[in-house]
Amino acid sequence: MNNKRDRQKQLKYIELKTGWNDNGPAWIGFVRESHSGRMVYFNNHAFIRHSGEYSNYIDVESQEEYWISGVKKNGEDRHWAGGGIITIDKKAVNLYLSITGMKELPKSRYRIESIKDVFPVERINGVLNGKNIASKKENI
Repeated sequence: MNNKRDRQKQLKYIELKTGWNDNGPAWIGFVRESHSGRMVYFNNHAFIRHSGEYSNYIDVESQEEYWISGVKKNGEDRHWAGGGIITIDKKAVNLYLSITGMKELPKSRYRIESIKDVFPVERINGVLNGKNIASKKENI
C-alpha cells in the first residue's frame, strides 16, 4: 500500500463470531479504515480492534465480536472448521477473482449482492464522544 487512500479503503473478509463460532454470517467487501487503522467501517457498522479469543474486532454499537482480515489468495477465507455462504459485494467480485485466481465464484460458497458503501464515521464519533442521544435512550 503506497498511499493514504489505499490504507483507508480495502477489500476485507468480515465474519460475525458472537453466537456463531465459525459458522456466522460472512461478507467480502470494501471497508474504510480510520487514519490510525484501529477502526474499520463496513456496511453501516464500525468495528474497533480488540483481542478476543476468536475475534479481532468488536462492533462499537452492538458489542458483537467479529473476525476481520484481508482476503486469502487461496480463497479459503472461512476458518477450516466453519462453513456457510459468504456474501460478496458485487463491486468486489472482479478484484476478488483476480486475487484468488478463480475464473468464477462457486455458487455453493458465495452469494453476490450489492452492499452500499456506508461508512458511519460521524455517527460513530458521536457515539464514542457520548453525543448519541438515541443510543443513550435505548440503554436507559
